[in-house]
Formats: sequence, C-alpha cells, structure tokens
Amino acid sequence: MSTSVTSTKTPTGGPPKRSVLDKVLNGIERAGNKLPHPVLLFLGLFLIIGTVSTVLAATGTTVTVPGEDETLAVKGLFSGEGVRWLLENFIPNFTGFPSLGTVLLMMAAVGVAEKTGLLETAVRASIARAPRRLLPYLVAFVACQAHLMSDVAILVIPPLAALAFKNAGRNPIAGLMGGFACVCAGYAAGFSIGALDALYTGITHQAAAVVPGGESAPTHILINYFFTAAASCVLALIGGFLISRVLEPRLPQPDPTAEGEGEGETDGDGAGSAVTVTVTARQRTGLLRSGLAVLLYAAVVVTCWLLPGSPLRGEGGALVPSPVLNGIVPLLFVAFVLAGVVYGRTVGTLKRADDAPRMMAESITGMSGYIVLILVISQVIGVFDWSNVGTLLAVKGANLLESAGLTGFTGLVLFVLLVCVLNLFVTSGSALWSLVAPVFVPAFMLLGMEPAVTQAAFRIGDSATQMITPLNPYVFLMLTILRRYEPGAQLGTVMARLSVFVVPFLIAWLAVLGLFYGLGLPLGPGADIHR
Repeated sequence: MSTSVTSTKTPTGGPPKRSVLDKVLNGIERAGNKLPHPVLLFLGLFLIIGTVSTVLAATGTTVTVPGEDETLAVKGLFSGEGVRWLLENFIPNFTGFPSLGTVLLMMAAVGVAEKTGLLETAVRASIARAPRRLLPYLVAFVACQAHLMSDVAILVIPPLAALAFKNAGRNPIAGLMGGFACVCAGYAAGFSIGALDALYTGITHQAAAVVPGGESAPTHILINYFFTAAASCVLALIGGFLISRVLEPRLPQPDPTAEGEGEGETDGDGAGSAVTVTVTARQRTGLLRSGLAVLLYAAVVVTCWLLPGSPLRGEGGALVPSPVLNGIVPLLFVAFVLAGVVYGRTVGTLKRADDAPRMMAESITGMSGYIVLILVISQVIGVFDWSNVGTLLAVKGANLLESAGLTGFTGLVLFVLLVCVLNLFVTSGSALWSLVAPVFVPAFMLLGMEPAVTQAAFRIGDSATQMITPLNPYVFLMLTILRRYEPGAQLGTVMARLSVFVVPFLIAWLAVLGLFYGLGLPLGPGADIHR
C-alpha cells in the first residue's frame, strides 16, 4: 500500500483536489517564503532591539536579577552612550564571538577528513556487509552519528542507504527515506563532535553572559555529549524499527524501468564517479591506519591528562574542569587532520604536502555565508547583553513561567514544542538558536537550570521537524532522488512517508532528556542540570 499523498482530479476533469496535508504544507511554504534572508531578519531584529532599548531607557526602566542586590538600568542603543559603545565594540563583538573561531577550525579539520574520502568510506564500510535483518538499524545508527559530516551527510547517507537496501534485496525507497529521516532527527545527536556543537556552544556562551555570573557557567563544546550520545542510540533503535516495520511494508515496489542508478557522487576514493557500497582493500587499509593513528594520539592525550601533576589537569589536580575540556577543540582539530592525512596518503587522495591546506581552505570558503550571518548575529547578541534588554526579557520570562507553574521539566517540554513550530519556518539551526537563546538560556538559568539543559532542549526541537518542512531544500533533493525509483512521487509522497518518524523521534528525544533530568545526570562533562 502506498502512503503517497498526491492531488487527484475531480470526476468532471476540474482542478485537482488538495488533501488537508497538502493545504497545511502549502500554507507553511507560503508563510516561510515570506521570511527574509536570515541576515536581513537579524538586521531587523537589531533595529527593533535598538529602538526598544532606547524607549525603555528614556522611561527609566530597570531590572533586578533574583538573588542579586544590584539594580540594572536599561541602556538605549540609539543614544550618545549607545552609539559610542557600538562604534568601539562592533569589531570586538564580531571577532570575539565564541563560535566563530571554533566553527572555522572544526570545518577546516573535518574538511580534510571529508575531501580525502575518509568520512564517506567509513560510512560505506559500516553498511557494506550488514545482515539483511539488521540493515535498517545499522543505517539508522550511522545516520544518527552523521552530523560530524555536516550537510554532506544528507547528500551521502540516504543514497548509499538506498543502494545498500537494494543490494540486500530490500526496498531501496525505505533506505532512502529512512536514511534521510534519521540524518535529520539525529543531526544534533551522536557520539561525534562537529562544527554544529561548536556553533551551538558559542551562542549559548554569549546568551548565558546576559545573567550576572553567567560567564562562569559550563559552556564548553561537550556540555551535551552524554545526552546526545545516549539519544543517538535510542533514536537508532526506534529509527530502525520504523524503517523495517512501519515504513517499508507500506511502500510500493520501485519501478523496475526507473531504478535509481548513479544517484551518488563519488567512487571508492572520493574521486567522482558512481557510488558503490563496497570498500576496496586499499580503503580498508586506509581506515585501519587512520583509526590506529587516532587511537595512538588519543592514548597519548589521555595518558598526559591522567598523570599526577600534569599541566593538562585543572586547578588542584582536577580532571573536570581542566585544560583538556577547555581545549577540546584544538585537540579534535589535530585528530581529524591526522586521520584525514593518514587515510589520504594511504589511498592516494592526498599526494602533495600542500593538499591538506588546500582542502582546509576549500572547506572554510564554503563558510562565507555563515561568517556574514555571524557578523550580524554578534551585534544583536551584543546589544542584548549591553543594553540589559536581554536580562529584562529573561527575568520577565522566568517570572511568567514560574507564575504559570511551567517550571522544571514542563517548561522545557513547552520550549521544545515552541522550537518545533519555529523550525518549520526558520530551518537554519544557528539562526533559530541565535533568536531564542538570548531569552530562554538566561530565563531557565533564573529558574535554576544550567545553560546545557536549554541547549539540549533546543537540539530536540531543532531536529524533530526538520525533515517535514518544505523550506528544507534537502526535502526536494530527496524527492528528486525518490523519483528515480518512483517517477510519480510528489512532495506529499515524501512528507507522508517522513511524517511517521516525527512523533516517535520527538517522544524518544524527550524521554531521554526526562531520564537525565529526573535522575539528575550530567548532560556532559562538568555540565550538571541544576545550578
């Protein structure tokens, strides 16, 4: 039985009838298309905050943070003091933005691992010889770890999963749709650390600073690591079950005259021919050597960290916090570059000494749009902080949640649902987090929660509905690939098949967060739930 949701013509040959789902999706698409470019969106927000701060300052508005004796006055941006502050801090706001250097560093390192073919080969090696019955679960697990590859994961994993299903005698459409759903839902999860984690952490750090003393709150790149690692395992189990037991039995058989051959982009060495799911002997040797190199490197770092009196230990010999956690980004940078270089030298995709720097430069070049966005975002968050408007909103928001009895886990669930809705219209995770973090991070901090909890809750909302919004360009990419197997597929077809994943994944995410919250487990090294 097909779950396609397509328009059908009336018996009289009139205009096609639209289903309720089609009408909802069309409404979302129209509303989303009216949103300006994120840069213009934040520029407008900058002007709004500047105007509001100036009006509040003129009326003598003040705010007192609970537990603090000092009363803070709201300062106006469009005043003599505000103009001086902006001129003196415009560049420091931008260059000092925490996630800027971290994201660029991680992208440079991951770029080496990606462009040498290491990441794609690792994906193919993990599913090449999977047993037929376990294939959906393995695809789901690999997809839930794939945010390390950034958006490349969406381009690589679903087509590879389709080929793996086809080679195993299963429906390739299930591999394609299931792989895409699990990449989207697990995009903010996993055992791996990537540029996304660095980006979130930088924005969280800036937002936490709105509250006095918030600068000292744990905001390193691993503050959600335990949570995301655990969630990725749960999501993989549920994703595998949904692919195998819910999605695949309801799919039509692919059109044998339109089987999707050649939807991939690279060959075994990442050189640019047709995709296969096999791994050559040379590639396996490259994976083995790069894995051993990283293990040796990690062993050296951990040994130096554990040695008594080591400079890598924290104050008083503490392991947490310590320079290892605070400096995890440069340590990860070396690990990725080391793995990429060893693999590239082994398989021949890295032949000259200047190949690695060139790959880094190419990866960073692709981040130009992000750099421009951060230029504006950094000013918005800077004004939020300096003007005390962010503090005022946080205190008012915390009081509102508290008066409505929406504190604790209930408040987090409502925040997740809000992000789920906003994510249908603002599909950029960095843009959306930049919008909500300056208000909700300090608000939940005033309710006694660490920034790590709010960031974890945002990850859930940002992942759950990403796969079903028509504003996600990769949804249309999946439709294009799907039509190679099913020429008559429409956007409603894709949405209907992906929708079966949304609620189960959302519940699974919330269940894992509830478990951590209820048991008081740390979300990451040194990142407790309550302040």
